[in-house]
Amino acid sequence: MNMHWVKVFIAALFEVGWVIGLKHASGWLEWSGTILAICISFYYMIMAGRHLSVGTVYAVFVGMGTAGTVLSEIIFFGEPFKIMKMVLIAILLAGVIGLKMVTHETDETHETNEKNGKNEADEKDEKGAGMV
Repeated sequence: MNMHWVKVFIAALFEVGWVIGLKHASGWLEWSGTILAICISFYYMIMAGRHLSVGTVYAVFVGMGTAGTVLSEIIFFGEPFKIMKMVLIAILLAGVIGLKMVTHETDETHETNEKNGKNEADEKDEKGAGMV
């Protein structure tokens, strides 16, 4: 697994923490933990998005966070288990895995662009210039 995908996974784990914190935090210590989890979550998501497709990173982040939050609510907070909910989470995770599998952007592309002083906007301009 690419290190940048590990960052997305870490971001999603912290997302589960802050989403649960938004619902259950009551004291200043719990709210502090929730805010810290938000900062860590978005930091890792942003760092991964610098090297991977941002749309795919966000979809994977949200999908894993959603599944993790639902499962955490069932396991730790007594949310009723519903088979249809599990089926829908499985479908969501299948879509997330599919997105990850079709994402072909690599670190090498990003590093090559940095060496050449190019960014994604420059590449789009170059591709679009031939279409006019």
